Amino acid sequence: MLILLSIVAAVAVALLIVNFGAAERRVEQEIEHLYPVDDPQFGRAMAMLVGPTIVQGNRVTELINGDRIFPAMLEAIRGARRTVLFETFIYWSGEIGTAFAEALSERARAGVKVHVLIDWVGSTRVDRDLVFEMREAGVEVRMYHPLRWYNLGRLNNRTHRKLLIVDGRLGFTGGVGIAPQWCGDAQDPEHWRDSHFRVEGPVVAQMQSVMLSNWSKTTGRVLHGSAYFPVLEPAGDQPAQMFSSSPSGGSECMLMMTLLAITAAVRSIDIASAYFVPDDVATRSLRSAVKRGVRVRIITPGRHTDQATVRRASPGLWGPLLEAGVEMYEYQPTMYHCKMLIVDQRLTSVGSTNFDPRSFHLNDEANLNVYDPAFARRMTEVFEADIGRCRRITLEDWRRRPLAEKARERASTWLAPLL
Repeated sequence: MLILLSIVAAVAVALLIVNFGAAERRVEQEIEHLYPVDDPQFGRAMAMLVGPTIVQGNRVTELINGDRIFPAMLEAIRGARRTVLFETFIYWSGEIGTAFAEALSERARAGVKVHVLIDWVGSTRVDRDLVFEMREAGVEVRMYHPLRWYNLGRLNNRTHRKLLIVDGRLGFTGGVGIAPQWCGDAQDPEHWRDSHFRVEGPVVAQMQSVMLSNWSKTTGRVLHGSAYFPVLEPAGDQPAQMFSSSPSGGSECMLMMTLLAITAAVRSIDIASAYFVPDDVATRSLRSAVKRGVRVRIITPGRHTDQATVRRASPGLWGPLLEAGVEMYEYQPTMYHCKMLIVDQRLTSVGSTNFDPRSFHLNDEANLNVYDPAFARRMTEVFEADIGRCRRITLEDWRRRPLAEKARERASTWLAPLL
């Protein structure tokens, strides 16, 4: 019995190490500031170091909160003629889950090829009847890294991506999951604040490629052809790129992109993050930006949050940032689930990525970079409207935290690399 218990304990420790350890060596050194965002060399670095080529001719439209996000997504699904590909971290029950299931099922019955990839961990609360009904209608529904003995070593690698691509021509990405709390207009604590983005133009092919990489990883099948990759004409005038990261294939891309953008800033950095847990190199990079004269503003959730441990750990890491002059804001009305980075009102990065170790090292993530001043100015206006509903945390506020709160933060901070 003792030998058996020892074997079980050894296996448990090994799985813990595999699940929470990074697949690759992390970026540990602060990146040197060499050029601003509007320098052509910055675009070359972003294309060569972290993602695919920046493509011209795109149109990205912001959708603020569920009242605008879900109708646009459902309209796109209902208008599909050839293919629908949908990848999400959270798909729970409720009216909105039923609405998506019905729309996807109707298109599958009409002969459209519909592929749905749902993260197993993130969607443990999914209504299994909805999944059964979709499959009965012809929707191909697969779970990403389901609980199997051969998947235990990958259980903590989740697809956190939010991608919807219709007919290979119209894409959506951002922060929303398919669950009741994303409905409404952030009007109360039961309805969250979030953003999603409607995308047209050549960059949609890159979005499709990101989705299909996880589809082939899960199913062993490669989907291709004109139904998935049609010829895409310009739809606007915004340069953009869609890139991804995962522990099995470029886990440092998202962190490197974030650090390159921060390091290039010369005027302003605005960060919206549902879970803000910066590591040492990110903290140093933000402090260096302030020293260069960059205004840095960060919005995180306030008392309304779905992750109490992150909520406790995050403020414990703010001291060096506040001392350097970073402006910290806590959103007050409801859970703040946005994920956005705006640099010098020229680069805007949106998608599924939070500013935390899980997004940077453990999850499969996908972000859309838009290199357009007009779009950045619009998103800055959205960001500043959110600040209007925040409480600013000053250095004095931070230092006056109760001792019990500081103790809880310190205990939670020890878990920061795993959050």
